[in-house]
Amino acid sequence: MRNPRTLSTAAALAAAALAAAACSTPGGDETVPGVTDDAVVIGTHQPLTGPAAAGYSAISAATAAYFAYVNANGGVNGRDIEYLVKDDAYDPAATQTAVRELVTEDEVFAIVNGLGTPTHSSVLDYLDQQGVPDLFVSSGALAWNQPEVYDSTFAFNADYVTEGAALAQYAVEQDPGAVVCVLGQDDDYGEGILEGVETVVGSNEIAEVQTYAVSSEDLTAQLGAMMTAGCEVNVLGTINGFTAMAVGTAAQMEWFPRWYVSSSGADYPTLAGYLGEDLAPALLQGMVSVNYLPSSAGGEWDALFREINDEYNDGAPYTGNTVFGMSVGYLFAEALAAAGDDPTRESLVAAVESGDLAGNGIVPLSFSEDDHAAYRAVGVTVVDEGVQDYAGPVYEVTAGGVNAIEASPVPLENEGIPGE
Repeated sequence: MRNPRTLSTAAALAAAALAAAACSTPGGDETVPGVTDDAVVIGTHQPLTGPAAAGYSAISAATAAYFAYVNANGGVNGRDIEYLVKDDAYDPAATQTAVRELVTEDEVFAIVNGLGTPTHSSVLDYLDQQGVPDLFVSSGALAWNQPEVYDSTFAFNADYVTEGAALAQYAVEQDPGAVVCVLGQDDDYGEGILEGVETVVGSNEIAEVQTYAVSSEDLTAQLGAMMTAGCEVNVLGTINGFTAMAVGTAAQMEWFPRWYVSSSGADYPTLAGYLGEDLAPALLQGMVSVNYLPSSAGGEWDALFREINDEYNDGAPYTGNTVFGMSVGYLFAEALAAAGDDPTRESLVAAVESGDLAGNGIVPLSFSEDDHAAYRAVGVTVVDEGVQDYAGPVYEVTAGGVNAIEASPVPLENEGIPGE
């Protein structure tokens, strides 16, 4: 016969387990981390200072402005979104400190739009181990799309391989005989752009490949080697500061190749800030990039975001990074609305994997249980007389190659507030 004391102990443990289960939802005695009756607290790491601050520091401010707009209009399912932003200066060591504070001290519900390939890579395993939803990473590295390994991590950017392939495809269509070269950051960012270019033109057809470190202060050697190689089309996997450095250095060398730049380093207003408003229109004339968000002036999303920027972002300069920040804010609000009246971390992840989120891109989102990539197609943009806008085809990149498709922009509904 079993010991009565053992039976009573087992019963007590079972009761404790049931009580813990009851407390795992907002309706229990304990709330889900970051969720109260009237608020959801999320966090992010962003380069508010350091080598990536120019342009990128505007992203989280724009996201916060969008959340302020949502909160002023009743929030999501009756809850305000509180957005905690910590500066990591684009330094992986600082990223680790910032994210651990957000998780252990601030007890955030999720990390949203953590920015940077080298920085976010340093916290990928930690967030997975802690069971914290890692949503809409601000980087195009393929690492964010590994649902079999990181089941709660999701990308936001189109991946860099897709961008590199689309840029190369447009280049060979526009100028079939051009000498193609690549300059990229010395990590997954630059490697992804290079891989994409190689899928279109072949590795043997790239005349020169150069890399740089984010700690670099000069690109003269890299640009000199590319000039010597006779490069005519330079595909760049560079952040904004290094895009401007490349263009400016080449101009000082009296060398004016054609520039094809990843979306992460091609925001015209940011580049103009580096190069000077007088020189930028000439130096950036014809610059090709790609995008997947509603960046065209005069569109309904553009009109809404400009209003939000004026009212909730102190009238900060309105750039492509503003659109990026507000777009990721909208996508999180949409996911939160879909997670239900009493959201849990599990229901939030399930909402993203459902495939029901629309976002606000010019092409559909790709999210599913087996695919944690956001956008698998991008549109070509071109700078003309200081205006950066869509001016070329939309390319979908698959294992079968690069194909032109029709854009299918998501319309604005409910004044940009999900769940209404």
